[in-house]
Amino acid sequence: MRSRRHSRIFGCLATGAAMPVWAALPDGPPPTLATAWTLSPWTLLPLLLAVGLYATGCVRRWTHTGVGRADLVATGAFACGVLTVLLALVWPLDAFAAYALSAHVAQHMTLLALAPPLLLAGRPGTVIAATVAGDRVARRPLPRWLDGAATALAPATVAHVGTMLAWHLPAATSAALASEPVHRAMNASVLLAGLWFWSAVWRRLRARDGGAVGGLVALVTAMMMMGFLGALLTFAPRLLYPAYSDRTLLLGVDPARDQQLAGLLMWVPSGLPYLAVGLVLAVSLLRRLEPEPEPARRARD
Repeated sequence: MRSRRHSRIFGCLATGAAMPVWAALPDGPPPTLATAWTLSPWTLLPLLLAVGLYATGCVRRWTHTGVGRADLVATGAFACGVLTVLLALVWPLDAFAAYALSAHVAQHMTLLALAPPLLLAGRPGTVIAATVAGDRVARRPLPRWLDGAATALAPATVAHVGTMLAWHLPAATSAALASEPVHRAMNASVLLAGLWFWSAVWRRLRARDGGAVGGLVALVTAMMMMGFLGALLTFAPRLLYPAYSDRTLLLGVDPARDQQLAGLLMWVPSGLPYLAVGLVLAVSLLRRLEPEPEPARRARD
């Protein structure tokens, strides 16, 4: 009875609310590591602009204030974030994502869970503001509406989880395979949802009282939904993405194994960034719960 019930659940999720659409096979041979380049101006121009603004801001700030250890760490984190975006959108994941569901999932998890925290650890807002408006304006607080949007953790979590689930419906995945504009919109929305979520979570590292608790709840929620979808892909009794069946065979990979690998990627390694930041928030919360030493309390009073 339980196996039948699970089969019905898998069947409903696969074909109920999202009837897959047909996506024609791409022209030409499947990619290899040497040919898996996606040199699209829609990707390269925004990246070059962001890197140029960030580099100019770093030079301007370092000229006036010098180079500190924190500046080097932030710059290294931003560089690693740019590298992960290049891996996801330029080489090689974007090309392989047109043929393998596992590459599709790896691309999304990179844009959603790995690249955003690295980029935000580089403090791009402050650095780029120094390029655009000068150091005096860069030291001012963010506009109230922008600061409020960045700290809105609940909507950011809903957008984060909703974007992940929506683009992994069979119909949405097939539509992205069939249309290049839809494909670009998919990748852009995934990256923006990741940036919004992690920006709100990072704010909880500096928040007082219940800030860390809210961040932990958001991280656990995202991990649970990601784990549910990963388990669904791993243990599904049949193929959930028919549009990938023939494409995966062109790479010489069994479609069922590819779907299981996609589920494992979403289930295990993709949750590590959430777990790492969650541990940082937990440590921060425990430190705030420790009783304040008597000399420090008297000095504060």
